[in-house]
Amino acid sequence: MDYKEEQQNEIDALDSIYCGEMIISGSEPYYQFEIPVKSDEFDSDQHDIGLSCCLKFEYVEKYPDDPPIVEIEDVVGFEEQENELKEYLIQQAQDNVGMVMIFTLVSAAQEWMNNYSDSEKQRKIDDDDKRREKEMEAELKRFEGTKVTVESFLRWKFNFEEELGVLKKRNEEEKNKKLTGRELFMTDKSLNESDLKFLEEGDSVKVDESLFEEIDDLDIGDAGSSDES
Repeated sequence: MDYKEEQQNEIDALDSIYCGEMIISGSEPYYQFEIPVKSDEFDSDQHDIGLSCCLKFEYVEKYPDDPPIVEIEDVVGFEEQENELKEYLIQQAQDNVGMVMIFTLVSAAQEWMNNYSDSEKQRKIDDDDKRREKEMEAELKRFEGTKVTVESFLRWKFNFEEELGVLKKRNEEEKNKKLTGRELFMTDKSLNESDLKFLEEGDSVKVDESLFEEIDDLDIGDAGSSDES
């Protein structure tokens, strides 16, 4: 096989296919050239849409029986996955040994970029769906509140009543500490009731009138005269 002739024929064909895009940077000892590759949706004015890169090739002495040297430059949109694409192209080159393959490698690179772009778009859609789902779940929880069971209600009731009793007792103690004697009397109904009870009992006391009759029998006048004498 005349490798030089095979290589020259492929260069001529590539120059027709990628007219105005392929750049030949040298021909000695073997051709070196580069071809830009873009995903289908790539927009040069908006670099955040689509993917692009530049594939640099260099023939070796026995190309196409030996694969060409492949490099990737000017990566846009998949910087962290650049090595993945390079490994993929190296594998494609090995699979096509014995045939001119530059057009096949460029097409394989574009297909890989399209697939990666589609997967990234789908991943973003899935992430947005998951985010919205979480937001909806959080919003529903706000309206649903905590589900009440018999056990949780009884536990809440016990804690509530216990806390209410402690607070009530504490409030009464604080209030009694600050009351004046009159306020305490007015507040404590038991004090007022004890006085009323005493008065009621006083009304029922019996008077022994014989005691007053004995006083009348005493000679109070005589006792006064003897004292004067």
